[in-house]
Amino acid sequence: MAIVTVGIDLAKNVFALHGVNETGHVDLRRPSVARAKLHGLVASLPPCTVAMEACTGAHHWARLFAQSGHTVKLMAPKLVAPYRMSGKRGKNDAADAAAICEAVQRPSMRFVPIKSAEQQSRLMVHRARQGYITARTATINRIRGLLAEFGIVLPQKAEVVRREAAHHLDELPGFGKTVIEDLLAEVRHLDERVKQYDVHVRAMARDCTAAQQLMQLMGIGEATATALVAMVGNAREFDSGRQFAAWLGLVPGQYSTGGKMRLGRITKAGDAYVRSLLVMGARAVLNAAPSKNDSLSRWAVKLALRRGYWKADPVSHSRLEQVDSKIPPPRDDPKR
Repeated sequence: MAIVTVGIDLAKNVFALHGVNETGHVDLRRPSVARAKLHGLVASLPPCTVAMEACTGAHHWARLFAQSGHTVKLMAPKLVAPYRMSGKRGKNDAADAAAICEAVQRPSMRFVPIKSAEQQSRLMVHRARQGYITARTATINRIRGLLAEFGIVLPQKAEVVRREAAHHLDELPGFGKTVIEDLLAEVRHLDERVKQYDVHVRAMARDCTAAQQLMQLMGIGEATATALVAMVGNAREFDSGRQFAAWLGLVPGQYSTGGKMRLGRITKAGDAYVRSLLVMGARAVLNAAPSKNDSLSRWAVKLALRRGYWKADPVSHSRLEQVDSKIPPPRDDPKR
C-alpha cells in the first residue's frame, strides 16, 4: 500500500521521518535524514499528507513540500506532546516523528495556517523593529544604572534620561564621560533605526487593503493592523471573534470538574507581541472614551467604571462618573 501520512521531526541539520499506509502499518522509518536530502526524499513520495510541528523553518518546508503535490499540515508542538510518549519510555527524534504522524490523524486536531513568504517578510519588519525598541530600552536603563553610581538618579522617562544625561556629562570623572557619551550615541542610532522601520510599517499599511480596513477600528493603528495581517493571514480560519480571542490567549484558563466551574487567569497562549499591541490600543480607546459620545465610547466608559479601571485616580474616577451621568442612552436602547 502507498504511504498516506508522513510525520517529520524538524531540526537544523538532521531530520526524522515516519510514514504509515492506510492500515496504519509503518512503511517509512528514517530516523536520520540529512538536510540536503530531505526535499528530494519527500518529493519522491506519492502525494500524501505531510505533518510537521510549527517551529523554526516549518513554513519554509511546508511551501516546498506543497509544491511537490503534498498536503501539508502544521500543528502546535503542545498539541503533539500528548502523543509523544504513548505509554513508552524515552524520547528521541524517531519517536517525535511517530507522534507527529499519529497526532495529524486525529479528527479533532487543530492546525496552524501556512504563512507565505510575503507574510514572513512582513513579520520580519515587526520583529526587527521590536528588537531595536528593546535594545533602546535596555541602553537607556543602562545609562540610568551607571549614573546612579555617581549619585545622579534619573526617572524612567526616556526623554528625560536623554536630556539629563547629556547635562551631567561634565560631572563624570575619567572614562565615565566617555562611556555615557557612547551610550547616548547608541540611543540616537537606535532612534534612527526605529524611525526607519516606522516608515516601513507605514508603507506596508498603505499597500495592504486588509490593514486599511482594520485601521478603521478604534485602537487599531498601522503597527497593529500590519502585524495582524502578517500573523493571521486569512481571518476566515477562525469561526468567530471568541475563537480569535482564544488564539490570542485572552480567555481564562478553565479548571472545572464535577460540574463546578473554575476559571483562572487569561492563558496568554498566543503571540505576546500582537497581544501587547492590542492591549495598548485598548488602553488608548479607554483613555479617549470620556471625550467621545459614540456607542463604543459610552460602553467603554461604563465598562471601565464597573471594572474599576480608574479607581487608583479619584479625580479621574469622579470626572468619569459625571461624564457617565450625562451620556445619553444609545439610539437602539428600548428605554429611550
